[in-house]
Amino acid sequence: MRTGGEQYRRAHELPGWYAALAAVTPASVWTRGSDRADLDHARVALGAGPAVLRDYTKSMKHYWDDAAFIPEIDDAVAVWRVASRFLELREDDFVGGFVLRRFERFTSAEVRTWWVNGDCVLIGPHPDSPNDRPSVEVDLEPLAPMIAGLGLPFVTVDLALRADGVWRVIELGDGQVSDRPTSIEPEAMIAALLGPPRP
Repeated sequence: MRTGGEQYRRAHELPGWYAALAAVTPASVWTRGSDRADLDHARVALGAGPAVLRDYTKSMKHYWDDAAFIPEIDDAVAVWRVASRFLELREDDFVGGFVLRRFERFTSAEVRTWWVNGDCVLIGPHPDSPNDRPSVEVDLEPLAPMIAGLGLPFVTVDLALRADGVWRVIELGDGQVSDRPTSIEPEAMIAALLGPPRP
């Protein structure tokens, strides 16, 4: 009830948050819809090299070789093959358009951070790897003013450590639809989100 429709979409869909976090997330371009010609324009705009394909809200990372990873974006046939498989898997759940993201090599499991009114209130594992924790502490200092600047009441931010030791944003999402990792007890999650009791 605290998050309006426009705020939800800005958090839930990559084009809504990308500009604010462009400095801390892989370079990205996107289309409106699933037209092959538009995807060709987007891949040329991103430039040569490996990339990851998704739509505005979701990737198919569990189908990495078939519907997510593109070894060379200059290979138009391979790009469309991956995109076609992505569409087949997403079916009616396809949202917005294609998103091409520059591939970056990460060396840690993803970390999910929870933010209320621009403040990080909880750091934990990603739901896909609930028992994996990074070997180094997450550095939120450069990220915090960017998240606060979005003006969104309740979001999650997924991070991973790049091979050069820099934390990168993988995803920002609306907190209402973000899964809780099983290794965080519901009571701990609720306590963190509600904050300290008022006197």
